[in-house]
Amino acid sequence: MQLMSVSNAFHILATRGDGAYGLAGVTQLEHALQSAALADARKLGPAFTIAALFHDVGHLLTEDDVALAEAGIDDRHEAAGAAMLASLFGPEVVEPIRLHVPAKRWLCSVEPDYFDLLAPDSVRSLRLQGGAMTLAEAADFAKQPYAMAAADLRRVDDEAKMPGLAVPPLEAYRALADELARR
Repeated sequence: MQLMSVSNAFHILATRGDGAYGLAGVTQLEHALQSAALADARKLGPAFTIAALFHDVGHLLTEDDVALAEAGIDDRHEAAGAAMLASLFGPEVVEPIRLHVPAKRWLCSVEPDYFDLLAPDSVRSLRLQGGAMTLAEAADFAKQPYAMAAADLRRVDDEAKMPGLAVPPLEAYRALADELARR
């Protein structure tokens, strides 16, 4: 994977983020911006805000904006996005991104009502991603250093699907991303 820059990462969101985000009625970019705004409003920290902004960037790395889950394909966007950003940000940004899909599986396992909160397209992708974790998988997941941050990111991800929500523009996060990338 080539070295990523903040400018390149922002360019991907800006130029590839106009496709639909599942069935939510928002674009990929709107979902990213809503996620970052929710993280910022909850004062979850700068690294978490940037993780929220880029958590689904892996969906934008394929050539075509297609509904892979509808075709029965898990695009492993969490791994692709984390790999893309690993040369740019530290584990406090990258690991919650890498773990946000397993966090969905974990939440379905440990919180009985969580599954009922999932959007229909999240239910479809959950099946492709392995379904709810077993008790042993859930215990192993919870031991990982960024597991709870990933669970928090998953909750933000679930909520950031509100058509027409006014949020700061992409460039509002540039200085923060630049600062985190320099560390």
